[in-house]
Amino acid sequence: MISSKHKALGIAGSPREGGNTDILLAQAMSAFAGQEVQTKTVFLRDLKISPCLHCGGCVKTGECVIDDDMQKLYPDLCDAEFVVLSSPLFFMGVSAQTKTMIDRCQALWIANYVLKPPPTPNNCHRNRRGIFICVGGSSPEEAFYPARATVKAWFNVLGVTYTGELLVSGVDEKGGITQRPAALTDARLAGEKLLRRE
Repeated sequence: MISSKHKALGIAGSPREGGNTDILLAQAMSAFAGQEVQTKTVFLRDLKISPCLHCGGCVKTGECVIDDDMQKLYPDLCDAEFVVLSSPLFFMGVSAQTKTMIDRCQALWIANYVLKPPPTPNNCHRNRRGIFICVGGSSPEEAFYPARATVKAWFNVLGVTYTGELLVSGVDEKGGITQRPAALTDARLAGEKLLRRE
């Protein structure tokens, strides 16, 4: 039985509102409806997140010294039991918005792997699960490999097990994913599978 204390976090990494990855993310997150799971979806395009400065400010405390909207996202990243990240494919990688957010998790790497004793406010819970949703105009499956590698590394820092993915190629036009009913179904099923811990 899923307890209401469990949380699911959706992260929309597309700069385009209502785009294909937004649509698929909504489908995946709909799997948590009625399951006594608190859900939250964050749209990175609406946040002001600066790039990591590699300044070393987090080394002693495990907390990033840049005061921007990322500070509001850190607690969500550490508390959610289920994480669903969506991003369009840009030059074989995730979007700039997504990569900027990922790079700012350097502080979490410090908190979780360097400053383990004593605990810091940014220590993330372990044994969590996540999936990656990505849509690209390119057809070759290999085009998704760099983005997948980046997300897997990021999940590892968060203590999130990479448990699934939905990689859709050949879709570029805004809303074009609605012409792929199988992809919409697959997104919903990916969310359900995440919830069932398969």
